[in-house]
Amino acid sequence: MAESKQTEQVQPQPVRQGRAGMGGGMHGMRGLMGGKAKNFKKAWGNLFKFARRYYVWVFIAIAFAIASAVIQVIGPDRLGRLTNSVFDMATASALGMPTDPFMTSVVNIGTLLVILYAIMFVLGYLQQFIMATVIQRLSKRLRTRIADKFNSLPLKYFDKNSTGDVLSRITNDTDMLSTSLNQSTVTLVAAVTVLIGSIIMMFTLNWIMALVAVVSSFGGFLMMGRIMKFSQKHFIAQQQKLGALNGYVEEYYTGANIVKVCNANKQVNATAQQLGNELYQSAWKSQFFSGLMQPIMGFVSNFSYLAIAVAGGILVFNPNSGVDIGVMTSFLIYVRIFTQPMSQIAQAMTNLQSAAAASERVFDLLEEKEMEDESAITKTLETVKGNVKLDNIKFGYDPDRLIIKGFSADIKAGSKVAIVGPTGAGKTTIVNLLMKFYKTDSGDISIDGVPINELKRDNVHRLFSMVLQDTWLFEGTVRENLAYNVPDVTNDQLDAACSAAGIDHFIKTLPQGYDTVLNEQASMSNGQKQLLTIARAMIKNSSLLILDEATSSVDTRTEVLIQNAMDNLTKGRTSFVIAHRLSTIKNADIIFYLKDGDVVESGSHNQLIAKKGFYADLYNSQFTLANAEVTA
Repeated sequence: MAESKQTEQVQPQPVRQGRAGMGGGMHGMRGLMGGKAKNFKKAWGNLFKFARRYYVWVFIAIAFAIASAVIQVIGPDRLGRLTNSVFDMATASALGMPTDPFMTSVVNIGTLLVILYAIMFVLGYLQQFIMATVIQRLSKRLRTRIADKFNSLPLKYFDKNSTGDVLSRITNDTDMLSTSLNQSTVTLVAAVTVLIGSIIMMFTLNWIMALVAVVSSFGGFLMMGRIMKFSQKHFIAQQQKLGALNGYVEEYYTGANIVKVCNANKQVNATAQQLGNELYQSAWKSQFFSGLMQPIMGFVSNFSYLAIAVAGGILVFNPNSGVDIGVMTSFLIYVRIFTQPMSQIAQAMTNLQSAAAASERVFDLLEEKEMEDESAITKTLETVKGNVKLDNIKFGYDPDRLIIKGFSADIKAGSKVAIVGPTGAGKTTIVNLLMKFYKTDSGDISIDGVPINELKRDNVHRLFSMVLQDTWLFEGTVRENLAYNVPDVTNDQLDAACSAAGIDHFIKTLPQGYDTVLNEQASMSNGQKQLLTIARAMIKNSSLLILDEATSSVDTRTEVLIQNAMDNLTKGRTSFVIAHRLSTIKNADIIFYLKDGDVVESGSHNQLIAKKGFYADLYNSQFTLANAEVTA
């Protein structure tokens, strides 16, 4: 069962996300709650296609299961013969006749049964070992594929789907898929084999008693089919509701402080309780109806047992029926064997419904539209001067609603560019386009004369260092967080970057310095986290720099220190600064004021103040507000 080894790079888990992503998460949950269940045929088709490399081993396991089932079917017939031999031996002994021939028959049949059951044990062990190995490798490969898929998904997918639901697909749904398949695939094949074999053996022994057994069990089959058909929708709903609840809990856990400050605990708990109740209802219905199968089949089994006992008892006393005590014993065992597979089939079908529901959600994720293939792009930029040109850029997250309506700028290398404007004007959207997170609807963006559409995304990303408003730290040492994806960073480089960012004193107070592990227990303010992310950008030392509200989480004094560090950092580098604190961009070479996706003003700070336009109003409003606060 050799499988090619795949190198899977596991990214560290974040200590805490900066923003809960309320809009995108709720949008994703609404999509979940209102989505219609699809046919399971497609889900199974995707799963079979994905598991193609394991077909040989699955067929071997199925062959072992069938062989084991055949032995199980043969056993009762031999037990019937053994019973007749024992009965004949007892009769011969009572009549004073020789018992040696009967004893020989008992020993031979008993030995054969021991060998058969030993073989059945070995075959059962092998098929369980093979299936467990196959299912776990399938699950590992599925998770690896999902991890690879994450790297191929466009940013808008994560904007529109809650993190909790995405995590539910890679954890809960994948676990449900593997567990259900492991418990049902071979079991179903073996149960069907035993069922068919039992019917054949019973009709071989006596067609009347076989007909009684089949007819008495027919009602159970009908009820089982109706229940499975009815419960299918509840299994789908169960997985959907679980994803919705996970998404909601994840969002509000990351925003727990805001929830408490806003006294929204009751509202949050009420919504969580509503989602929990919906999950409870769907889970209860799916498990209740699937749970009905066992007692129904138990009743059918007992009823068939009773019917066979009555019919067999009548036939035993009929000398022309050909039914003796051995046949009667075999039939009583066959009835149990015959009804047991029906219970197993019912349980296997229940598990397969869960697997299909989970498979549908997992493969829906894997079938999401990926970013455009860039394998044909061969041009690369390793070092750049930093000239950036935006030529009549137009872009909208929705095709019928433009956010950027015609942005143009010719930025020289080493320039410090500030982008300001009211919320929703498109400032961060410009950054997303520069980083090639999104593709422009029209217009070109070029770096040193090379359009970024002719460069691969990872090449564009290497050219930029970026500090966002949202801090992101993962569970790892301070050194690992600072030198994230930058190899061979020396302590001198770390010291210089941390000193420039004003975080060196804090690091010196940590128990192990750069080797201190950051996790949920690490006490860090938002400002300190922001300083670490700024130092991280300094260590990357790219030619292009993006600062998106980089000083929003620090106090005024720290802001001054960071500003001085940023001034040193931006020397000789082209930098794009998005800021609401306009005091931090007074020394920018050019300032663009965006309003409703259009550049309404541009120029230096002094030029825009002299115009007494939008920028001047925005700049002066800060002092008006500050004076009002002082007066109050």
